[in-house]
Amino acid sequence: MERDLEFRPVTAAEWDDLVQIFAVGGAGGCWCMYWRKKRSEWKGNAAGNRGDLRRIVESGAEIGILAYLDGRAVGWCAIAPRSQYPALERSPTLKAIDDLPVWSITCFVVAKDVRRSGVATLLAKGAVDYARGRGADVIEAYPIIQHERKYRKMGEAYLGFSTTFQRLGFVEASDRSKTRNIMRLYIE
Repeated sequence: MERDLEFRPVTAAEWDDLVQIFAVGGAGGCWCMYWRKKRSEWKGNAAGNRGDLRRIVESGAEIGILAYLDGRAVGWCAIAPRSQYPALERSPTLKAIDDLPVWSITCFVVAKDVRRSGVATLLAKGAVDYARGRGADVIEAYPIIQHERKYRKMGEAYLGFSTTFQRLGFVEASDRSKTRNIMRLYIE
């Protein structure tokens, strides 16, 4: 499947494709705003979150990439400079571990009909390439640590799995939790 996937950064031109992948991927009402909003601003309002994300896209800010298979959007990965995710700093587990400027991978959405085919791993690789191309020296991810094949709650999968990032060369950079830590890839 790798040779068949095409990756594109999300701009206003891809907005309808992003809306489509959120609809078919079961992304719910977050619209990848959970980490972008301060907790005092977070209300879980789908319409409000969608509008907020659209304004960010239209501003030209970096928000992430879409994966396409045969011209159809089949996956999404949110990646942007960590400074765009103020809620990470309020997390005891995910707050910054140093002052390095990093890019953060905060969400995956994969269309149901292509799950378990490697799309999430390819999206993570595409996100790394995207950030590298924009000058990133360090990329962080916040996946579930997989101690076994099963995981506790399906809703936690949106941040990915530690095994996915390990395959791409990410290493554990914090040990604050038994279920989710900061993983990093240092770009050479």
